[in-house]
Amino acid sequence: MPDFGIEAFTEEDGAYRGSTFREVVDALHANPYQQLPVYEVTLRSLLRGILAPGTGLFRKATARTVDSHADLRWGPDRKGFRRLLHPNGVCLSGEWRITAQTDYSGYFATGSAALAVGRYSTCCTETRRSHTRSLALVGKLFPTTDRAHPAPLRTANFITQEDIGGAYTQFINDAELRNAPDTTVSRRGGGVPILLLTGFIFGIVDKQPSIRQLYEIAELGKPAGSPTRAPEFMRLMVHPDQPRIADDELDFRDEILAQIFDRGDPVPKRSLTFNIEVTDEGKTTGTALRERRMFDGWRQIGTLTFDNAVASWNGDSVIHFNHPTWREDRNNPATATRVNRQKVK
Repeated sequence: MPDFGIEAFTEEDGAYRGSTFREVVDALHANPYQQLPVYEVTLRSLLRGILAPGTGLFRKATARTVDSHADLRWGPDRKGFRRLLHPNGVCLSGEWRITAQTDYSGYFATGSAALAVGRYSTCCTETRRSHTRSLALVGKLFPTTDRAHPAPLRTANFITQEDIGGAYTQFINDAELRNAPDTTVSRRGGGVPILLLTGFIFGIVDKQPSIRQLYEIAELGKPAGSPTRAPEFMRLMVHPDQPRIADDELDFRDEILAQIFDRGDPVPKRSLTFNIEVTDEGKTTGTALRERRMFDGWRQIGTLTFDNAVASWNGDSVIHFNHPTWREDRNNPATATRVNRQKVK
């Protein structure tokens, strides 16, 4: 059984007051892999996380993901923590820019520009093309475009993913990453119990596990007292000008890295751009076992461009992304499900 590190909320999480972009990027690049590992996600590890006396790792990890805004979780041994569901990833850095006219607030507002750090991953163990997997991109925005900004800044986080049960996307170019993905439980195959347990535990800790609201970005840099205006839905699509990297069983991490680097050369040569699209028109049909979401009115409002990337130990085990707690009204903090690390609704 692997060493999971400290999954629960700690004093380090509670002491978070912000990070610098440089600090986070330097941490990610400190210990790159020489060969890509594949960390397994197993039912046994999740059951241990749920049932082991005195631990409850999975439940504690789920609560910590919602409650902690830390950007880096080093732990006392400086080795971080083991991700229970998305352990295999590649991290990216670059810029978020909103160029279209919008009525949204914060860093969804027209003209907004922020530094960004992302982590592209898959759930659960499978990383290769031509196999069922669920690609995901999470990110955090720093409210500055100065890469040497000296003062720590609090970040805003987002979470996007393909069908949570799994998808058959061959190229990252074709993946539709949404904050409100579909769910097809039957595609998970032998991993169905893992998916069901995930939904069960998240329901205990918070609400609505398959929609990840966007209000953190809409509140980043927002003047005090002004209303929050967040889009309801966002999707990230690889810009159509990006090349398509061929290889029948290519690991998605190699595919991401090949978008930016030439093989064997550590100097970035290109960038990887995603179009940022939003809409407030969508509805959900079906059951939790086969959930479908339909949308109208998608429009591109900006771009998310990454110009560097790395697959590293710290990228898998130290960097942390907050999962915003559910709000009944996404624009009203008073409707939050969790307050002061307790579920109140």
